[in-house]
Amino acid sequence: MKENKNKKFYIKGKLTDFERIKTQSNYLRGTINEDLKDGITNGFNGDNFSLIRFHGMYQQDDRDIRLERSEQKLEPRYAMMLRCRLPGGVITAKQWLKIDKFATKKTLYGTIRLTNRQTFQFHGILKKDLKFVHKMLNSIGLDSIGTANDVNRNVICTSNPLVSELHHEVYEWAKKISEHLLPKTKAYAEIWLDKKKISTTDNEPILSSSYLPRKFKTCIVIPPYNDVDLHANDMSFIAISEKKRLIGFNVLIGGGLSIEHGNKKTWPSCASEFGFIPVDKILSVSEAIVTTQRDWGNRTDRKNAKTRYTLHRVGREVFKKEVEKRANVTFKNIYPYYFTKRGDRFGWVEGIDQKWHLTIFVPNGRIIDDSNQKIKLALSKVAEIHKGDFRLTANQNIIISGVKEQDKKEIENIFFIHGMLSSITKLRQNAMACVSFPTCPLAMAEAERKLPFFIMQIENILLKYNMLQENLIFRVTGCPNGCGRSLLAEIGLIGKSPGRYNLYIGGNYIGTRIAKMYAENCTEKEILDHLKSLIKIWSEERHNGEHFGDFVIRFGIVKAVIDASNDFWIK
Repeated sequence: MKENKNKKFYIKGKLTDFERIKTQSNYLRGTINEDLKDGITNGFNGDNFSLIRFHGMYQQDDRDIRLERSEQKLEPRYAMMLRCRLPGGVITAKQWLKIDKFATKKTLYGTIRLTNRQTFQFHGILKKDLKFVHKMLNSIGLDSIGTANDVNRNVICTSNPLVSELHHEVYEWAKKISEHLLPKTKAYAEIWLDKKKISTTDNEPILSSSYLPRKFKTCIVIPPYNDVDLHANDMSFIAISEKKRLIGFNVLIGGGLSIEHGNKKTWPSCASEFGFIPVDKILSVSEAIVTTQRDWGNRTDRKNAKTRYTLHRVGREVFKKEVEKRANVTFKNIYPYYFTKRGDRFGWVEGIDQKWHLTIFVPNGRIIDDSNQKIKLALSKVAEIHKGDFRLTANQNIIISGVKEQDKKEIENIFFIHGMLSSITKLRQNAMACVSFPTCPLAMAEAERKLPFFIMQIENILLKYNMLQENLIFRVTGCPNGCGRSLLAEIGLIGKSPGRYNLYIGGNYIGTRIAKMYAENCTEKEILDHLKSLIKIWSEERHNGEHFGDFVIRFGIVKAVIDASNDFWIK
């Protein structure tokens, strides 16, 4: 920890064991290579369980059969989840065919999952196939470096086809930020790609040998669409254009949603506005923000280590001045901006150069074939003929991008034949859930597998009160870590225990307000009873066009969360 000890706001005290793991890892190598040779277990031992996350993988097991295997005196069915690094979410059709083939032949579940970090995950990779998947990704120009643990995660950006004239430039900056903030250690190449170690000293000028105190998320958004949920990110850049030309970015710091049930030292937060910077300052400002958080972030308590807590502890102006000093920049006044909606636009939309974009709804982001839809098969068939790209969205959907007029019909027919162009309610389009059971070790309640049930029940309630046509943001997460972004929903559920959830309401439609707890530790029936009552009142008492989240605030059902550090936990 030599990099941090003399910094002004460094917190003294006993460091968490994660800090030992990082500093003793030999720049993220640990003994992963030795574990790969261990055929006795399908899992990783000791520190390596944590270190593989820096390489983009989580060790998981199938919790549905955990007890059964225990009774059989077998270890849990360990397998890895791998998350690709895909800044901006753009992937070629040829790359898609490769990952589709791997998912089919080399994973336990045969599926691909689109994430709300604008990338894809493989679930169920056996340890013996890990080198194979990394080499496969490398062969098509992809990797999984830094998509998990205490580093800057996959950088996301607006993918909406209506802003195609700015998308390419913003996408390029997303890639540059990702590359600039990546770990510089060669551990990934040595371990997974069998590259020989170069006899030089490792150095991490941005991340340090102890890396960041906690995970760090970055996004770029192009108004008026908040399609990346900017307030779920530590560092957000709002693209500002004049006459369709990108002139710079508004910088916002300290968004985030993870909490711990009942722990008032944790809270979610919308990001704070710092100011405007010209385009050419984005990398230096990104680095300055990350290094300030590196040096000042809490390494004695991981639950209080995210950027928003550092900002709260040292003060917004102090943090801002330090960033200005390190980046050699002066923030100018925020440029005016506004948001009209979030989420994705489905169906065909014409972009620039007379090219078309088709946004396809993917339930829960799960690329799978079932009796109703053949999503996986349809996408592979489209990839075989498509001459443009795929764009993965931050809402777990996929855009077939850059389609010529003469090719539209053929692509549309493929999706129609495979059951993917049916009418979808707005509630269903906007809904989101994390993976949760059976693979996430942190899950307290179902999320992805329970979302269809909740959607169907809420649709019935909306239909009863003639509100089915209304936009409503509903999300479910299996634990309070924030992966499904429930605390930015108008109605959000956070898992408390099997079959029980905390119910939050009062986030707004455009994603700029944190939701407030309305009821705690509810059964599914209790949740639906609450929603029946709330939706009935909404239908009867709302102003014309008033969204649900705004209504429950105005009507006094819950109080608006203005400063979450003070009022999130107040009932």
